[in-house]
Amino acid sequence: MKKLLFILLIGLFFFPIIPAYGESAFLYLSPSEGTFSVGSTFSVSIYVNTKGNEINAVEADLKFPPDILQVTTPTAGESFISEWLTPPSYSNTGGTISFKGGIPGGITTSAGLISTITFRVKSSGLVRIEFLETSKVLFNDGKGTPVFAQIQGGVYNLLIPLPAGPKITSSSHPDPEIWYSNSSPIFSWEKEEGMTEFSLSLSQNPLESPDNISEGDFTLKSYDGIADGIWYFHLRAKRNNVWGNTSHFGVRIDTAPPKKFEPRIEFNPGFVFFKAEDFHSGIDHYEISLVYLEETPTPTPFFIESTSPFRIPSDTPGRYSIIIRTYDKAGNYQEVEREFQIVSSLISFVAGRGIQIKGIMISWWVFYLALFFLIFGLGYLIFYLLRNRGFRKGLKEIDEALREIKKIEERETEAQKIREKFEEEKEKLEEKLK
Repeated sequence: MKKLLFILLIGLFFFPIIPAYGESAFLYLSPSEGTFSVGSTFSVSIYVNTKGNEINAVEADLKFPPDILQVTTPTAGESFISEWLTPPSYSNTGGTISFKGGIPGGITTSAGLISTITFRVKSSGLVRIEFLETSKVLFNDGKGTPVFAQIQGGVYNLLIPLPAGPKITSSSHPDPEIWYSNSSPIFSWEKEEGMTEFSLSLSQNPLESPDNISEGDFTLKSYDGIADGIWYFHLRAKRNNVWGNTSHFGVRIDTAPPKKFEPRIEFNPGFVFFKAEDFHSGIDHYEISLVYLEETPTPTPFFIESTSPFRIPSDTPGRYSIIIRTYDKAGNYQEVEREFQIVSSLISFVAGRGIQIKGIMISWWVFYLALFFLIFGLGYLIFYLLRNRGFRKGLKEIDEALREIKKIEERETEAQKIREKFEEEKEKLEEKLK
Protein backbone atom coordinates (compact mmCIF):
# COMPACT_ATOMS: atom_id res chain seq x y z
CA MET A 1 0.00 0.00 0.00
CA LYS A 2 2.83 2.39 0.84
CA LYS A 3 4.56 1.56 -2.42
CA LEU A 4 1.36 2.29 -4.40
CA LEU A 5 0.89 5.65 -2.65
CA PHE A 6 4.53 6.53 -3.32
CA ILE A 7 4.11 5.74 -7.05
CA LEU A 8 0.96 7.89 -7.24
CA LEU A 9 2.72 10.85 -5.61
CA ILE A 10 5.67 10.54 -8.01
CA GLY A 11 3.26 10.40 -10.97
CA LEU A 12 1.45 13.55 -9.85
CA PHE A 13 4.75 15.36 -9.39
CA PHE A 14 6.24 14.52 -12.79
CA PHE A 15 2.98 14.39 -14.80
CA PRO A 16 0.75 17.29 -13.71
CA ILE A 17 -2.97 17.15 -14.38
CA ILE A 18 -3.94 18.53 -17.78
CA PRO A 19 -7.47 19.82 -18.45
CA ALA A 20 -9.44 17.25 -20.44
CA TYR A 21 -10.48 19.21 -23.50
CA GLY A 22 -12.21 17.56 -26.44
CA GLU A 23 -10.30 16.85 -29.58
CA SER A 24 -11.70 19.49 -31.93
CA ALA A 25 -14.32 22.01 -32.99
CA PHE A 26 -16.24 22.17 -36.25
CA LEU A 27 -16.57 25.20 -38.56
CA TYR A 28 -19.10 24.77 -41.35
CA LEU A 29 -21.33 26.57 -43.84
CA SER A 30 -25.08 26.17 -44.09
CA PRO A 31 -26.38 25.45 -46.62
CA SER A 32 -23.29 23.60 -47.85
CA GLU A 33 -24.73 23.14 -51.34
CA GLY A 34 -27.43 24.53 -53.58
CA THR A 35 -28.46 25.64 -57.06
CA PHE A 36 -29.07 29.32 -57.82
CA SER A 37 -29.70 31.44 -60.90
CA VAL A 38 -27.50 34.16 -62.36
CA GLY A 39 -28.71 37.55 -61.14
CA SER A 40 -30.28 36.17 -57.96
CA THR A 41 -28.97 36.37 -54.39
CA PHE A 42 -28.54 33.67 -51.77
CA SER A 43 -27.36 33.60 -48.16
CA VAL A 44 -24.82 31.36 -46.47
CA SER A 45 -24.42 31.14 -42.67
CA ILE A 46 -21.20 30.32 -40.80
CA TYR A 47 -21.62 28.07 -37.76
CA VAL A 48 -19.33 26.56 -35.14
CA ASN A 49 -19.88 23.34 -33.19
CA THR A 50 -17.58 23.36 -30.13
CA LYS A 51 -18.15 19.60 -29.57
CA GLY A 52 -18.45 20.03 -25.82
CA ASN A 53 -15.48 22.37 -25.44
CA GLU A 54 -15.79 25.84 -23.97
CA ILE A 55 -14.40 28.48 -26.32
CA ASN A 56 -14.03 32.27 -26.11
CA ALA A 57 -12.77 33.36 -29.56
CA VAL A 58 -13.37 32.51 -33.21
CA GLU A 59 -11.64 33.64 -36.39
CA ALA A 60 -13.33 32.67 -39.66
CA ASP A 61 -11.57 33.55 -42.93
CA LEU A 62 -13.16 32.46 -46.20
CA LYS A 63 -12.44 32.73 -49.91
CA PHE A 64 -14.78 32.77 -52.91
CA PRO A 65 -14.41 33.32 -56.70
CA PRO A 66 -14.95 37.08 -57.16
CA ASP A 67 -15.55 36.74 -60.91
CA ILE A 68 -18.67 34.67 -60.23
CA LEU A 69 -19.90 35.82 -56.80
CA GLN A 70 -20.22 39.23 -55.16
CA VAL A 71 -20.78 39.90 -51.45
CA THR A 72 -23.71 42.25 -50.84
CA THR A 73 -24.04 42.12 -47.04
CA PRO A 74 -21.55 40.43 -44.67
CA THR A 75 -23.83 41.25 -41.72
CA ALA A 76 -23.21 39.57 -38.39
CA GLY A 77 -26.98 39.26 -37.89
CA GLU A 78 -27.88 37.32 -34.75
CA SER A 79 -24.29 36.23 -34.13
CA PHE A 80 -23.33 34.77 -30.77
CA ILE A 81 -20.13 36.85 -31.00
CA SER A 82 -20.58 39.66 -28.46
CA GLU A 83 -17.32 41.54 -29.06
CA TRP A 84 -15.82 41.93 -32.53
CA LEU A 85 -12.03 42.22 -32.29
CA THR A 86 -12.05 43.60 -35.85
CA PRO A 87 -15.20 44.56 -37.77
CA PRO A 88 -16.40 41.97 -40.33
CA SER A 89 -14.68 42.73 -43.64
CA TYR A 90 -14.77 41.49 -47.22
CA SER A 91 -13.17 42.12 -50.60
CA ASN A 92 -15.07 41.61 -53.85
CA THR A 93 -11.78 42.10 -55.67
CA GLY A 94 -9.67 39.56 -53.81
CA GLY A 95 -12.56 37.21 -53.01
CA THR A 96 -12.04 37.13 -49.21
CA ILE A 97 -14.24 37.47 -46.11
CA SER A 98 -13.02 37.77 -42.51
CA PHE A 99 -14.70 37.60 -39.09
CA LYS A 100 -12.77 37.82 -35.81
CA GLY A 101 -14.54 38.07 -32.46
CA GLY A 102 -14.65 36.96 -28.86
CA ILE A 103 -17.15 35.71 -26.26
CA PRO A 104 -16.27 36.96 -22.74
CA GLY A 105 -16.91 34.17 -20.24
CA GLY A 106 -16.83 31.54 -22.98
CA ILE A 107 -19.53 29.44 -24.60
CA THR A 108 -20.33 25.82 -25.42
CA THR A 109 -22.59 25.34 -28.43
CA SER A 110 -23.49 22.78 -31.06
CA ALA A 111 -24.63 25.35 -33.65
CA GLY A 112 -23.29 28.80 -32.83
CA LEU A 113 -24.05 31.33 -35.56
CA ILE A 114 -20.99 33.46 -36.39
CA SER A 115 -22.48 35.40 -39.30
CA THR A 116 -24.69 35.23 -42.37
CA ILE A 117 -23.36 36.38 -45.76
CA THR A 118 -25.48 37.31 -48.77
CA PHE A 119 -24.00 36.75 -52.23
CA ARG A 120 -25.15 37.98 -55.63
CA VAL A 121 -24.63 35.57 -58.55
CA LYS A 122 -22.69 37.36 -61.32
CA SER A 123 -22.19 34.49 -63.76
CA SER A 124 -22.75 30.77 -64.11
CA GLY A 125 -20.47 27.94 -62.97
CA LEU A 126 -19.76 25.46 -60.20
CA VAL A 127 -18.18 27.39 -57.31
CA ARG A 128 -16.69 26.66 -53.90
CA ILE A 129 -16.73 28.83 -50.79
CA GLU A 130 -13.91 27.57 -48.58
CA PHE A 131 -12.37 28.28 -45.18
CA LEU A 132 -8.75 29.49 -45.23
CA GLU A 133 -6.07 27.86 -43.06
CA THR A 134 -6.00 31.00 -40.89
CA SER A 135 -9.45 30.14 -39.50
CA LYS A 136 -9.27 29.04 -35.86
CA VAL A 137 -11.15 28.50 -32.60
CA LEU A 138 -9.62 29.21 -29.16
CA PHE A 139 -10.25 27.45 -25.82
CA ASN A 140 -11.59 29.46 -22.90
CA ASP A 141 -8.56 28.54 -20.78
CA GLY A 142 -7.01 31.99 -20.23
CA LYS A 143 -4.13 31.08 -22.54
CA GLY A 144 -5.74 31.32 -25.97
CA THR A 145 -4.99 27.68 -26.70
CA PRO A 146 -6.12 26.83 -30.26
CA VAL A 147 -8.62 24.04 -30.81
CA PHE A 148 -8.03 21.72 -33.72
CA ALA A 149 -10.78 22.89 -36.06
CA GLN A 150 -12.41 20.69 -38.67
CA ILE A 151 -13.85 22.71 -41.55
CA GLN A 152 -16.52 22.21 -44.19
CA GLY A 153 -17.06 24.71 -46.99
CA GLY A 154 -19.81 24.79 -49.57
CA VAL A 155 -20.30 23.87 -53.24
CA TYR A 156 -22.90 25.73 -55.27
CA ASN A 157 -24.19 25.29 -58.82
CA LEU A 158 -24.96 28.63 -60.47
CA LEU A 159 -27.04 28.51 -63.62
CA ILE A 160 -28.32 30.88 -66.26
CA PRO A 161 -32.12 31.18 -65.91
CA LEU A 162 -34.11 28.83 -68.11
CA PRO A 163 -34.96 30.31 -71.51
CA ALA A 164 -37.95 32.60 -71.32
CA GLY A 165 -37.89 33.14 -75.07
CA PRO A 166 -36.43 31.32 -78.09
CA LYS A 167 -34.06 28.40 -77.47
CA ILE A 168 -30.46 29.44 -78.30
CA THR A 169 -27.57 27.20 -79.34
CA SER A 170 -23.99 27.82 -80.48
CA SER A 171 -22.03 25.71 -82.95
CA SER A 172 -18.76 27.47 -82.05
CA HIS A 173 -19.19 27.60 -78.24
CA PRO A 174 -21.70 24.80 -77.47
CA ASP A 175 -21.09 24.53 -73.68
CA PRO A 176 -21.57 27.75 -71.65
CA GLU A 177 -19.39 26.35 -68.82
CA ILE A 178 -16.31 25.65 -70.99
CA TRP A 179 -13.66 28.19 -72.01
CA TYR A 180 -12.80 28.54 -75.72
CA SER A 181 -9.89 30.22 -77.50
CA ASN A 182 -12.18 31.13 -80.40
CA SER A 183 -13.09 34.84 -80.29
CA SER A 184 -15.75 34.58 -83.03
CA PRO A 185 -18.90 33.06 -81.51
CA ILE A 186 -21.84 31.96 -83.64
CA PHE A 187 -25.39 31.78 -82.27
CA SER A 188 -28.54 30.26 -83.75
CA TRP A 189 -32.08 29.86 -82.49
CA GLU A 190 -35.39 28.31 -83.36
CA LYS A 191 -38.05 30.33 -85.09
CA GLU A 192 -41.27 29.06 -83.61
CA GLU A 193 -44.68 29.47 -85.15
CA GLY A 194 -45.94 33.02 -84.89
CA MET A 195 -42.50 34.61 -84.39
CA THR A 196 -41.94 37.36 -86.95
CA GLU A 197 -39.05 39.50 -85.70
CA PHE A 198 -36.12 39.32 -83.28
CA SER A 199 -34.18 41.78 -81.12
CA LEU A 200 -30.74 40.74 -79.84
CA SER A 201 -27.59 41.97 -78.08
CA LEU A 202 -24.24 40.72 -76.74
CA SER A 203 -22.85 42.00 -73.43
CA GLN A 204 -21.21 40.95 -70.19
CA ASN A 205 -24.39 41.60 -68.22
CA PRO A 206 -26.00 38.17 -67.68
CA LEU A 207 -29.53 39.58 -67.36
CA GLU A 208 -29.55 42.29 -70.01
CA SER A 209 -32.71 42.58 -72.10
CA PRO A 210 -32.57 43.78 -75.73
CA ASP A 211 -34.65 46.79 -76.75
CA ASN A 212 -37.88 46.64 -78.72
CA ILE A 213 -36.21 47.49 -82.03
CA SER A 214 -36.33 44.67 -84.56
CA GLU A 215 -33.09 43.30 -86.01
CA GLY A 216 -34.92 41.21 -88.63
CA ASP A 217 -36.36 37.70 -88.93
CA PHE A 218 -33.05 35.79 -89.37
CA THR A 219 -32.06 32.91 -87.04
CA LEU A 220 -28.24 33.11 -87.11
CA LYS A 221 -25.84 35.71 -85.71
CA SER A 222 -22.02 35.72 -85.64
CA TYR A 223 -19.48 38.05 -84.03
CA ASP A 224 -15.76 38.57 -84.68
CA GLY A 225 -12.90 39.63 -82.42
CA ILE A 226 -14.76 39.50 -79.11
CA ALA A 227 -12.56 40.43 -76.14
CA ASP A 228 -11.60 37.84 -73.55
CA GLY A 229 -14.05 37.25 -70.71
CA ILE A 230 -17.53 35.88 -70.04
CA TRP A 231 -20.16 37.15 -72.48
CA TYR A 232 -23.91 36.65 -72.83
CA PHE A 233 -26.03 36.59 -75.95
CA HIS A 234 -29.55 37.96 -75.33
CA LEU A 235 -32.55 37.34 -77.63
CA ARG A 236 -36.22 38.41 -77.70
CA ALA A 237 -38.86 37.40 -80.21
CA LYS A 238 -41.90 39.31 -81.42
CA ARG A 239 -45.01 37.18 -81.65
CA ASN A 240 -48.39 38.59 -82.64
CA ASN A 241 -46.96 42.12 -82.43
CA VAL A 242 -45.92 41.58 -78.78
CA TRP A 243 -42.30 41.35 -77.61
CA GLY A 244 -41.75 38.30 -75.44
CA ASN A 245 -39.34 37.49 -72.63
CA THR A 246 -35.55 37.33 -73.05
CA SER A 247 -33.42 34.21 -73.48
CA HIS A 248 -29.72 34.22 -72.50
CA PHE A 249 -26.76 32.13 -73.64
CA GLY A 250 -23.27 32.44 -72.08
CA VAL A 251 -19.92 32.05 -73.82
CA ARG A 252 -16.46 32.03 -72.23
CA ILE A 253 -13.58 33.36 -74.35
CA ASP A 254 -9.88 33.25 -73.50
CA THR A 255 -7.39 33.84 -76.32
CA ALA A 256 -4.44 34.93 -74.15
CA PRO A 257 -1.83 32.42 -72.94
CA PRO A 258 -0.96 32.19 -69.24
CA LYS A 259 1.38 34.80 -67.80
CA LYS A 260 5.15 34.44 -68.15
CA PHE A 261 6.71 32.62 -65.22
CA GLU A 262 10.21 31.85 -63.97
CA PRO A 263 10.95 28.25 -62.95
CA ARG A 264 13.28 27.66 -60.01
CA ILE A 265 15.78 24.85 -60.53
CA GLU A 266 17.44 23.21 -57.52
CA PHE A 267 19.97 20.54 -58.43
CA ASN A 268 20.39 19.44 -54.87
CA PRO A 269 18.16 17.47 -54.34
CA GLY A 270 17.29 17.79 -58.06
CA PHE A 271 13.87 19.44 -58.42
CA VAL A 272 12.32 22.09 -60.67
CA PHE A 273 9.69 24.30 -59.05
CA PHE A 274 7.22 26.33 -61.11
CA LYS A 275 3.86 28.11 -60.83
CA ALA A 276 1.98 30.09 -63.47
CA GLU A 277 -1.15 32.27 -63.45
CA ASP A 278 -3.88 32.86 -65.98
CA PHE A 279 -6.16 35.88 -65.88
CA HIS A 280 -9.37 34.42 -67.36
CA SER A 281 -9.90 30.67 -67.59
CA GLY A 282 -7.23 29.59 -65.09
CA ILE A 283 -4.43 27.02 -65.24
CA ASP A 284 -5.43 23.55 -66.45
CA HIS A 285 -2.17 21.55 -66.46
CA TYR A 286 1.62 21.58 -67.09
CA GLU A 287 3.73 19.63 -69.56
CA ILE A 288 7.51 19.15 -69.29
CA SER A 289 10.27 17.98 -71.62
CA LEU A 290 13.86 17.33 -70.50
CA VAL A 291 16.43 17.09 -73.32
CA TYR A 292 20.05 15.92 -72.91
CA LEU A 293 21.93 18.23 -75.27
CA GLU A 294 25.15 16.13 -75.29
CA GLU A 295 23.49 13.52 -77.52
CA THR A 296 24.12 13.68 -81.27
CA PRO A 297 21.79 14.34 -82.96
CA THR A 298 19.89 16.26 -80.27
CA PRO A 299 16.67 14.38 -79.37
CA THR A 300 13.27 15.85 -80.27
CA PRO A 301 11.49 17.19 -77.14
CA PHE A 302 9.02 14.69 -75.72
CA PHE A 303 6.44 16.21 -73.36
CA ILE A 304 4.80 14.55 -70.39
CA GLU A 305 2.14 15.97 -68.09
CA SER A 306 3.57 16.84 -64.69
CA THR A 307 3.14 18.95 -61.57
CA SER A 308 5.46 21.06 -59.44
CA PRO A 309 7.94 20.09 -58.14
CA PHE A 310 9.28 18.05 -61.08
CA ARG A 311 12.17 15.74 -60.21
CA ILE A 312 15.12 15.85 -62.64
CA PRO A 313 15.52 12.16 -63.49
CA SER A 314 19.28 12.38 -64.16
CA ASP A 315 22.37 13.72 -62.42
CA THR A 316 24.75 12.81 -65.26
CA PRO A 317 27.15 15.72 -65.91
CA GLY A 318 26.45 17.58 -69.14
CA ARG A 319 24.22 20.18 -70.79
CA TYR A 320 20.44 19.93 -70.55
CA SER A 321 17.38 21.85 -71.71
CA ILE A 322 14.12 21.81 -69.78
CA ILE A 323 10.94 23.08 -71.46
CA ILE A 324 7.85 23.80 -69.35
CA ARG A 325 4.48 24.42 -70.97
CA THR A 326 1.53 25.67 -68.93
CA TYR A 327 -1.93 25.32 -70.45
CA ASP A 328 -5.03 27.28 -69.48
CA LYS A 329 -8.54 25.85 -69.63
CA ALA A 330 -9.08 27.27 -73.11
CA GLY A 331 -6.12 25.36 -74.57
CA ASN A 332 -3.71 28.33 -74.78
CA TYR A 333 -0.21 27.66 -73.47
CA GLN A 334 2.89 29.55 -72.35
CA GLU A 335 6.31 27.97 -72.91
CA VAL A 336 9.47 28.60 -70.89
CA GLU A 337 12.83 27.00 -71.74
CA ARG A 338 15.93 26.96 -69.55
CA GLU A 339 19.32 25.46 -70.35
CA PHE A 340 21.58 24.27 -67.56
CA GLN A 341 24.80 22.33 -67.14
CA ILE A 342 25.51 19.81 -64.43
CA VAL A 343 29.23 19.94 -63.61
CA SER A 344 29.02 17.60 -60.65
CA SER A 345 26.51 16.53 -58.04
CA LEU A 346 27.24 19.80 -56.18
CA ILE A 347 27.82 22.40 -58.92
CA SER A 348 25.55 23.31 -61.86
CA PHE A 349 25.21 26.24 -64.27
CA VAL A 350 21.82 27.64 -65.31
CA ALA A 351 21.70 29.74 -68.48
CA GLY A 352 20.53 33.26 -67.75
CA ARG A 353 20.36 32.64 -64.00
CA GLY A 354 23.73 31.83 -62.46
CA ILE A 355 25.69 29.09 -60.73
CA GLN A 356 24.19 26.75 -58.16
CA ILE A 357 26.39 25.29 -55.42
CA LYS A 358 24.84 22.72 -53.09
CA GLY A 359 21.36 23.91 -54.01
CA ILE A 360 22.15 27.60 -53.41
CA MET A 361 21.62 29.75 -56.50
CA ILE A 362 24.15 32.55 -57.02
CA SER A 363 23.20 34.95 -59.81
CA TRP A 364 25.79 35.73 -62.46
CA TRP A 365 26.24 39.37 -61.40
CA VAL A 366 26.88 38.30 -57.80
CA PHE A 367 29.28 35.64 -59.03
CA TYR A 368 31.22 38.09 -61.24
CA LEU A 369 31.27 40.69 -58.47
CA ALA A 370 32.65 38.13 -56.02
CA LEU A 371 35.17 36.99 -58.63
CA PHE A 372 36.27 40.63 -59.15
CA PHE A 373 36.81 41.16 -55.45
CA LEU A 374 38.64 37.83 -55.21
CA ILE A 375 41.04 38.77 -58.03
CA PHE A 376 41.45 42.27 -56.64
CA GLY A 377 42.11 40.87 -53.16
CA LEU A 378 44.69 38.38 -54.42
CA GLY A 379 46.45 41.13 -56.40
CA TYR A 380 46.54 43.40 -53.41
CA LEU A 381 47.81 40.58 -51.21
CA ILE A 382 50.64 39.81 -53.64
CA PHE A 383 51.50 43.51 -53.87
CA TYR A 384 51.45 43.80 -50.10
CA LEU A 385 53.71 40.80 -49.62
CA LEU A 386 56.19 41.99 -52.25
CA ARG A 387 56.23 45.47 -50.82
CA ASN A 388 56.72 44.24 -47.29
CA ARG A 389 59.51 41.90 -48.40
CA GLY A 390 61.53 44.86 -49.84
CA PHE A 391 60.76 47.00 -46.81
CA ARG A 392 61.92 44.31 -44.42
CA LYS A 393 65.11 43.88 -46.43
CA GLY A 394 65.82 47.60 -46.14
CA LEU A 395 65.16 47.52 -42.40
CA LYS A 396 67.53 44.61 -42.05
CA GLU A 397 70.32 46.47 -43.91
CA ILE A 398 69.81 49.58 -41.77
CA ASP A 399 69.93 47.45 -38.65
CA GLU A 400 73.21 45.85 -39.75
CA ALA A 401 74.68 49.29 -40.56
CA LEU A 402 73.73 50.57 -37.13
CA ARG A 403 75.42 47.59 -35.55
CA GLU A 404 78.60 48.28 -37.50
CA ILE A 405 78.51 51.94 -36.46
CA LYS A 406 78.08 50.88 -32.86
CA LYS A 407 81.06 48.52 -33.12
CA ILE A 408 83.22 51.36 -34.56
CA GLU A 409 82.16 53.66 -31.73
CA GLU A 410 83.07 50.97 -29.19
CA ARG A 411 86.48 50.54 -30.83
CA GLU A 412 87.10 54.29 -30.80
CA THR A 413 86.21 54.36 -27.10
CA GLU A 414 88.68 51.54 -26.40
CA ALA A 415 91.39 53.35 -28.45
CA GLN A 416 90.77 56.55 -26.49
CA LYS A 417 91.20 54.68 -23.21
CA ILE A 418 94.49 53.20 -24.49
CA ARG A 419 95.75 56.66 -25.48
CA GLU A 420 94.81 58.08 -22.10
CA LYS A 421 96.57 55.21 -20.33
CA PHE A 422 99.61 55.67 -22.54
CA GLU A 423 99.75 59.37 -21.62
CA GLU A 424 99.58 58.52 -17.90
CA GLU A 425 102.37 55.96 -18.20
CA LYS A 426 104.44 58.45 -20.19
CA GLU A 427 104.08 61.15 -17.54
CA LYS A 428 105.03 58.71 -14.78
CA LEU A 429 108.14 57.63 -16.67
CA GLU A 430 109.21 61.21 -17.28
CA GLU A 431 108.96 62.01 -13.54
CA LYS A 432 111.07 59.01 -12.71
CA LEU A 433 113.75 60.06 -15.19
CA LYS A 434 113.87 63.56 -13.66
